[in-house]
Amino acid sequence: MCTEKKPTRRTLLRTAVAAGVLATPQVVHAADAPKVNARELSPKEALAYLYKGNTRFLEGKPLAPHRDEDRERELATAQAPFAAFPGCADSRVPIEMVFDQGFGDLFVTRIAGNVSTPECLGSLEFGTLALGAKVFYVLGHSSCGAVDAAIKGDEVPGQISVLFQHLRPAVRAAKGDLDTAIRDNVRSQAKLIAESSPVVARLVRQEKLIVAGGVYNLATGKVEPVEIK
Repeated sequence: MCTEKKPTRRTLLRTAVAAGVLATPQVVHAADAPKVNARELSPKEALAYLYKGNTRFLEGKPLAPHRDEDRERELATAQAPFAAFPGCADSRVPIEMVFDQGFGDLFVTRIAGNVSTPECLGSLEFGTLALGAKVFYVLGHSSCGAVDAAIKGDEVPGQISVLFQHLRPAVRAAKGDLDTAIRDNVRSQAKLIAESSPVVARLVRQEKLIVAGGVYNLATGKVEPVEIK
């Protein structure tokens, strides 16, 4: 007897395109979703919770939690995100959707190449120390234009080149390979944050925060973890 496999997000999309219609992901009603307060999880449990959200997104079965008017009203006077993200500004990487989260769950800064500028780091320190985020997650993505531009080293207009100095360590180590440079950049940015920010380093020592990272695959929707240490 053969076992029927459940269609993946990618399979659903291919089928919809072939039929000439837009596929609508299967959304489990929020009222039917497991009641999990991510703020009550340990840092490691909160990280696992993020990956479970990405799995739901990948399989086309998001819960789409915390996206209603009640949640908006709840957050009107205060916020308590459980994870902080330095992510790329690329429009193809909506971080809350990628991890199947909602209003108030994630504290996000976005900049091309997901680099750790002082301004972004200061914001993210606020997200961890003041707001209590338990996960500090550096998210890169495949086919990153900023990393590719840093590899090529061509002259660019305006202020774009100011990002290159933050990307050069990863670019040099990867020796021109884009995928390797993207992973190495996630790793180097995470290590830089963990080692250079007194706020983050103290929270990690106190086991109140975990620093992690990964690369979002634009073609599949999957976040592949990157080993930081």
